[in-house]
Amino acid sequence: MFNALADPSRRSMVERLSRGPASVKQLADPMQMALPSAVKHLKVLEDGGLVVSRKAGRIRTYTIKPQALASIGKWVKQREAAISQAFDRLAQAMIELPEDNR
Repeated sequence: MFNALADPSRRSMVERLSRGPASVKQLADPMQMALPSAVKHLKVLEDGGLVVSRKAGRIRTYTIKPQALASIGKWVKQREAAISQAFDRLAQAMIELPEDNR
């Protein structure tokens, strides 16, 4: 999932899809990206479980998977809590150090 978000173009596509479904052309045009390149990026996002696609006639529409973003948010919150605890321990250790060792 994080690999899929490593590329700025894919992050832009996810940002656009957060506002609603879009076709490949609607996602590619604002970035002045060729359609085959956009399709490759969207395949990475789909393989990463971040988006789903649906084809109606000749138009393929992509939609974001909210549960995927929720799991990323959960992971970030867990890391945030662990980092916060580490800083709290560091602050406590600094308080307990003798003045001349700070």
